Amino acid sequence: MSEYANRSGDGLTRRQFLGATAAMGAAALIGPSLLTEAYAAEAERETLNMCWWGLFRAKAKNGRMVEVLPFEKDPYPNAMTREMVGYVNSPARVKYPMVRKGFLKNGHKSDTSERGRGEFVRVSWDKALDLVAGEIRRVIKTYGNSAIYSTPSGWYNLGQLHSAGACMNRLENLLGGFTRAVGDYSSGASQFIMPYVVGDMEVYSQQTAWPVIEENTEVIVMWGANPLVTLQISWPGPTHGGLEGLAELRKRGRKIIVIDPVRTDTAEQIGSQWIAPRPNTDVAMMLGVAHVLHTEGLANREFLDEYTVGYDKFLAYLLGKEDGVEKSPEWAAGVCGVDADVIRALARTIAGSRTLLMSGWGMQRADHGEQPHWMLVTLACMLGQIGLPGGGFTVGHHYSSQGAPSATAPVIPGLGGGKTPEGHPAPIPTARSVDMLLNPGKVIDFNGRKVTFPDIKMIYNGFSNEHTRHPERRKMMKAWRKPETIVIHEMFWTPTARMADIVLPVCTSLELNDISSSENGQFLLPMKKLVEPLYESRSTYDVFTAVAERLGVGREFTEGKTDMDWLRSFYDGARSQAKTLKVDMPDFNEFWEKGEAVEFPISQESREFVRYADYREDPLMEPLGTPSGKIEIYSKDIEKMGYDDCLAHAAWIEPAEWLGSPKAKTYPMHLLTGHPKYRLHSQMNHVAALRKKYTIGDREPIWINADDAKARGIANGDIVRVFNDRGQVLAGAFVTDRIRSGVVRLCEGGWYDPVEPGREGSLCKYGSANVLTLDKGASKLSQAVVGNTALVQIEKYTGKVPAVTAFDGVKEA
Repeated sequence: MSEYANRSGDGLTRRQFLGATAAMGAAALIGPSLLTEAYAAEAERETLNMCWWGLFRAKAKNGRMVEVLPFEKDPYPNAMTREMVGYVNSPARVKYPMVRKGFLKNGHKSDTSERGRGEFVRVSWDKALDLVAGEIRRVIKTYGNSAIYSTPSGWYNLGQLHSAGACMNRLENLLGGFTRAVGDYSSGASQFIMPYVVGDMEVYSQQTAWPVIEENTEVIVMWGANPLVTLQISWPGPTHGGLEGLAELRKRGRKIIVIDPVRTDTAEQIGSQWIAPRPNTDVAMMLGVAHVLHTEGLANREFLDEYTVGYDKFLAYLLGKEDGVEKSPEWAAGVCGVDADVIRALARTIAGSRTLLMSGWGMQRADHGEQPHWMLVTLACMLGQIGLPGGGFTVGHHYSSQGAPSATAPVIPGLGGGKTPEGHPAPIPTARSVDMLLNPGKVIDFNGRKVTFPDIKMIYNGFSNEHTRHPERRKMMKAWRKPETIVIHEMFWTPTARMADIVLPVCTSLELNDISSSENGQFLLPMKKLVEPLYESRSTYDVFTAVAERLGVGREFTEGKTDMDWLRSFYDGARSQAKTLKVDMPDFNEFWEKGEAVEFPISQESREFVRYADYREDPLMEPLGTPSGKIEIYSKDIEKMGYDDCLAHAAWIEPAEWLGSPKAKTYPMHLLTGHPKYRLHSQMNHVAALRKKYTIGDREPIWINADDAKARGIANGDIVRVFNDRGQVLAGAFVTDRIRSGVVRLCEGGWYDPVEPGREGSLCKYGSANVLTLDKGASKLSQAVVGNTALVQIEKYTGKVPAVTAFDGVKEA
């Protein structure tokens, strides 16, 4: 039985972490390393480093990484950091520059249908770099700069110098610009709606400090949030202050209500009340709560009048005067599947207490995903507690410890992307990249303007596993056959790397020198190289430098600086700020030689931070960034856009697929694609020791309600086929009462592993969720991803179960 099925949390003590780490170090697969004499002669070496799941100390012996120890000032070290040995030494590493055999022979005129199934040939770095530079030069000359699409860099190595996004932007700006993307997959819908509502993107902003919540909040409603899982990771490296906050809430016995179709790890460990609506119906449930607040006189009219605009127009909609449908609890119950009395009780509870409405991002990764967070803010306005200690709303406490008090620390500079040139190609929405490839010249609506898709001839992927994170794999494979050339920088043979023509091997953060800060600025780390780059991999900065040199902009790209010159300049820039802040930092030589983190103080002021307190105190002198300066329950700017799928106030709009739609007769299960517990999206999926913790039958686990499983003859541990009209995958059944009937959960990020590589619609052997998800824009406003809007059917698999091969790397032709 998978550990995923019988274990709800890590809860590692430092002693357990060290013991497990030592065992892992002894058993780790050790790959070859190209060693300098200095590293080879050094029997043992230890450096401080960080990754997306924590700070850590890494050890090497005889030039080989063998062990990871937790950072001693992290109260909740993440289990994933100890598996960095397996990450660095993975058999899935891209070892050498590789070119698809057909492309090496025929160049940009090659048969692109071979992508995903064609053989790769090892070439020299000079050959590979000449090919990349030659294709950039050819495409710009023949088609113009807009014909090159530089994909978003995604979650890559932490560090200020070897940032894939910064390096890519720097190169393309020097060349006149490529087509870029705006927005992201994580919070795309909210990024675009929240500025209209509260004047700030909000999803990445500092939130009310956890100590304030611990002291003042009486009721926390976690609406679509699973912070015990998502707080394990961060951009930049986490020190897990948010997990401390959750632990304190549990200790103090605060009332926590979790609203989610899944009884999450957070709900299990904190012992909260669980309310399970149908997926994608949160807005309807919120409207039912709002109806109770209004009709029972629980809405704070004084707050609404002073701090918001447009409430009366929203009220007309709530009471059915706008569309003839009164949004009563009974109406809401018919949509969301939660009893009307439960909705009434929820409304009365949150109105009678100091309440924090704490949302995750999952509910906005859905069709009409702008609406849930807009409606969440509307509810918080009706409660009238925004700006009060421990009250209001938040869409960020589940990520990056945004409620952890921030340090009095400088902002460390990084490698700038340079000045964006005039005439730079217009950006496209991130989640519409596949539509762009398939429909050059098509015009779409996007956030109040028109966007025309360019005709893309080349994809330059600085590091992004697009073929796990983008929905609807079959459609994407078709799209990725259209460009003439695809280049990727990668550490591992991901599904995306297998679809490329030219693959350049880059090294991990343990194989280079860099510098970075932790999530709340408390620690500034010298990320010193532990081992030399494995095989023939090179650092991101070095690869981009080599490409720039071949294109005649090498001097402009490097500014004549070495890696260490850049790191010194970044540090000195931070040190200059530190003097203004009156905090001490050693000089760079001492910092680098000592190899320890610089720790900055956390002020009492940051421990007492309350989101929107200044606005509540003086709305005239501290206005919000909206046109009215107030919270906009009704937006005239959005009204002017005239969109039919994003109205001027929060509203219930039926998703393209949900359990109340006609399609549910054929595909009666709603698929949720939440964040995995033992990965960061697709990262770490190739680490065998971690997969053993959660896979079932070597497949990605799919959660299914016990009644639904029984009706299909599915038992715990069975291999099942999950399918719809977009694709099919195999997965391992985890039968449980922790998920609502009619709902299944298959976490996103699993690597695509087709039985027939390169064939659209092939059965995925491993269980990649985005084979099944829907590729459409959330609305004309955001055009964001809708990964949690999908219907499927599930059945026991009776055929011969094929072996999983996604993590084996590729063989040379």
